[in-house]
Amino acid sequence: MLILDAHLDLSMNALEWNRDLTRPVPELRSREKGMTDKRDRCQGTVSLPEMRRGKIGLCVATQIARYVKPSNNLAGWHSPAQAWAQTQGQLAWYHAMEESGEMVQIRDIAALDEHIRLWTNNPPPDAPIGFILSLEGADSLVPLAHLEKAYSQGLRAVGPAHYGPGTYAQGTHHKGGIGPKGRELLAEMDRLGIILDATHLCDESFWEALDYFHGPVWASHSNCRALVPDDRQFSDEQIKALIERGAVIGGALDAWMMVPGWIKFKTTPAEAGVKLSHLLDHLDHICQIAGNANHIGIGTDLDGGFGLDQSPGDIDTIADLARLPEMFADRGYKSTDIERAMHGNFISFLKRAWSR
Repeated sequence: MLILDAHLDLSMNALEWNRDLTRPVPELRSREKGMTDKRDRCQGTVSLPEMRRGKIGLCVATQIARYVKPSNNLAGWHSPAQAWAQTQGQLAWYHAMEESGEMVQIRDIAALDEHIRLWTNNPPPDAPIGFILSLEGADSLVPLAHLEKAYSQGLRAVGPAHYGPGTYAQGTHHKGGIGPKGRELLAEMDRLGIILDATHLCDESFWEALDYFHGPVWASHSNCRALVPDDRQFSDEQIKALIERGAVIGGALDAWMMVPGWIKFKTTPAEAGVKLSHLLDHLDHICQIAGNANHIGIGTDLDGGFGLDQSPGDIDTIADLARLPEMFADRGYKSTDIERAMHGNFISFLKRAWSR
């Protein structure tokens, strides 16, 4: 079954982790032996061959570059110009993957339909991975005129914030609303038809953004606060608001978001007993709130600054997502609902958004 993963930091891994994602995952791990510059060395889970093996033929792929002011102790770039340049380097990598036939950018309904036909009709073993371009954290869009340029490059979704304070909104583990600059960003996104990704917005920014933005909203990689208390997750009230807006919420596989009590950089998957099935707990919770399976999807965030060290203990690579349809079936989901969860909900959302 075709799987759509709504959040993968592919270009970040290629450029900042120096991973040749055209190679098999075991080869990537082997080449990183002895490296200590990143916590997750030798523990990556994602490559394009593994995506093909698991039938993950379509994804939302990110650009990400945080601008940090001197008062911000998070890792990031020291000027918006540097952050913008980093996103352009990431875009160049996606273009290189297109030129080599490894990937293909999806910008509109016609391209989406063509790609779905390819992947649902016995695709060849070297079929290109389709990607919709997203920006995680909007701080690189200074001046705001960069947004229209990015749209012309194929950008179709924007998350205004990531972690901490931002230029246009406040993110995870921070507080505050979007303010005038955030409202300007959302107005321009609305004009261009860009999707608002509500993931990572702190509570105040979340509610202000939903009040002000009138376009399509999704949450590419978020789980449920009722199961794992933390403001990185959505409360039931927020989930209800997203459902009312027709959003799809992609369940994430970052282990600390899946089970309570995880201590970052200390807890191990074995100690926490975290498994792929915990993802279904979160998706089940969303379905119970919605009364249907029309608002769930997959947004793994695998290799999003972590690897096997912070992933479900019963997966080895992203190809293990292919086990999910059977797991859904074991929980009593109908085949039509399983297809919605694996790709259909996000595809229907994109068609609605791009028909505006």
